[in-house]
Amino acid sequence: TPANDERTAMLVKWIEEGLKAKLTTFIPNHWHGDCLGGLAYLQTKGVKSYANQMTIDIARKEKLPVPDYGFTDSLTVKLGDMDLCCYYPGGGHSTDNIVVWIPSEKILFGGCMVKELKATGLGNLSDAAVAEWPSTIDKVMRKYPDARIVIPGHGAYGDRELLLHTRELFQKAEK
Repeated sequence: TPANDERTAMLVKWIEEGLKAKLTTFIPNHWHGDCLGGLAYLQTKGVKSYANQMTIDIARKEKLPVPDYGFTDSLTVKLGDMDLCCYYPGGGHSTDNIVVWIPSEKILFGGCMVKELKATGLGNLSDAAVAEWPSTIDKVMRKYPDARIVIPGHGAYGDRELLLHTRELFQKAEK
């Protein structure tokens, strides 16, 4: 979601009026405001939310809106005739970040753990599991070798190159 309820309301209005679609399901990638920020608004609209149990636990601790349903390793959510496969590969940008895979489309939402090709650094590391992040990216690359489209948390989408680029950013940082 956008980082607050007001902007999320604008997005929902665009989805409903512009796309003629109804928002029914929300899956935040991790607990930061740029992922969880509009949850309170979505809950007023009856949108179901699913998150890593770690995200739920952190949201409670931080006194943030809490997603409705939790999972620990993986969860598949049906959205029409499509499967949305949520998977916790390990720590990265945050300790709780997940990826979401749409197998029928070969689309991988990597969230803030995956950097766009223009990125020259790893971004916000305040809650990162820096030592674990490279191996988490490796797990994601092994699990989704046929990802055709990879969507980062910020910036332009791409293909598997985004995963490789994120991994290379660690190699550059180690030098």
